[in-house]
Amino acid sequence: MKTKTPFFSFGPATLVTAAFIGPGTVISASLAGAHYGYALLWALVFSVITTMVLQEMAARLGIVTGQGLGENIRHFFSTPWLRYPLILLIIAAIVIGNSAYQGGNISGASMGADALWQNYWPVTALRDSGLANPWALLIGLAATAVLWQGNYAVLERCLIGLVLIMSLAFLFTLFLSQPDYPALLIGLVKPVLPDGALLSVIALVGTTVVPYSLFLHAAVSARKWQGSAMDLTQQLAMSNADIRTAIPLGGLISVAILSTAATAFFGQAQSINSAADLARSLQPLAGDAAVWLMAGGLLAAGISSAITAPLAAAYALNGLVPLSTTQFRACWLTIIVIGVGLSSAGIKPLAVIWFAQVANGILLPVISLTLLVAVNARIMGVYRNSRRQNIVASIVWLLTLLLSGRSLYLAFFS
Repeated sequence: MKTKTPFFSFGPATLVTAAFIGPGTVISASLAGAHYGYALLWALVFSVITTMVLQEMAARLGIVTGQGLGENIRHFFSTPWLRYPLILLIIAAIVIGNSAYQGGNISGASMGADALWQNYWPVTALRDSGLANPWALLIGLAATAVLWQGNYAVLERCLIGLVLIMSLAFLFTLFLSQPDYPALLIGLVKPVLPDGALLSVIALVGTTVVPYSLFLHAAVSARKWQGSAMDLTQQLAMSNADIRTAIPLGGLISVAILSTAATAFFGQAQSINSAADLARSLQPLAGDAAVWLMAGGLLAAGISSAITAPLAAAYALNGLVPLSTTQFRACWLTIIVIGVGLSSAGIKPLAVIWFAQVANGILLPVISLTLLVAVNARIMGVYRNSRRQNIVASIVWLLTLLLSGRSLYLAFFS
C-alpha cells in the first residue's frame, strides 16, 4: 500500500537553499532594496520559479538514474574532444571558484558572529594570541565537523536548522523594521525596471540560480533514496514536496532581506556597502533586537554556504573524475582550509574570483542545456520531460544565457 505523500517536506532541496542564501545573496538583496526600494521584489519571485524548474530536473535525473549530474555528463559526453574541455570548465568554475568564494562565505559568517559575541572567550583569547579573525578558524572547524562525519541525515538536519534560523531571523527583522506592506505586495507582483536596475535584477537572479547547486541536488537526491522502499513515482513526489518547501522558503528569506533594506535605506542619505551596514542602520528603527537578529541571520547564511559550497565542489568533481572516500573528503577539506586562510588574512583573491566568474558565466548555460538534454534521454523512460516542461525549461535556458552575459560583462567591464 502506497503511503500518502505530504505536500510540504524538508529534504535534499534544503541544501540548495542553504547554498544560495549566503553572504553574496544578503549583500545583493540589501543593495537592491537600498537603491530601488521594493520595486525589484518581483525579480526574486522570478528567480525562485526559475530555480525550482532547474532543480526539479536535476533531482529527477538523480533519482531516476541513481547518479549525479557529473556521472550523467560523463555518459552523454563520451567523445574526448567534448568531455575533457567540459571537465576542465567545471573544475575551474566549481572547484577552483568555490575555493575563492569560500573565503567570502566564512568572512560573512564571521561578521555575524563578531556582532553577537565579539567580547566573549575564547574569541578574545584567540585575538590576544595574534589571530586577527578567530571566527574564521572556529567556523571552518564547525563546517569540517559537520562534513567529516559523512552522515547525510545529520547533514540534512544541520542545514534544515540553519535555514530555519535564517528564516526566523530575517523575517522577525523585517517585522521589527515596520515595512510598507502595500508597497511590498505590489513589488512582488508588478514587474517594473527602474533606470539603471537591469544589472541588479540579473544579480538577484544570478545569486539564486547557480551551477553548483544542480550538481549538489542531483547527487544528494540520488544518494538519499538509494535502497528506498518507495517506488520511483513516490520518490519523485517526495522530492517535489521538498522543492516546494525549501526553495520558496529561501526566496522568502531573500524577500525579507531586500524589504528590510528598502525600509532602512531607500530614500535616505545613508549608503550601504555590506550587511554589517544594514544591521547597524536598523538600531534606530527597531532597537538592539533587530541588530542581533540580522547578525544571527548573517551568521547562519555564512555557515550554511561554508558547508554546502565545498560539498558541492566535491560532488561535482566526484561525478566527473570518480574519487575514493579519502579523496572526496580531501577535496572539500582543501576548500575549507583555503577559505579559512583567505578569510583569516583578509585576502580577496581577485584574479581567481575573476577567473571563476568567467568560467561560471560560460558554465551555467552549458550545464542547463546538458540537464535539459539528459532529462529527455531514453534512460529516463516515462519520467522524461513533457512538452510543457520542455517549453518552460527552454525559456529558463534562455535566461541562463542572460545570466551568463551578466557574469562575463562584470568580469571584463566592471
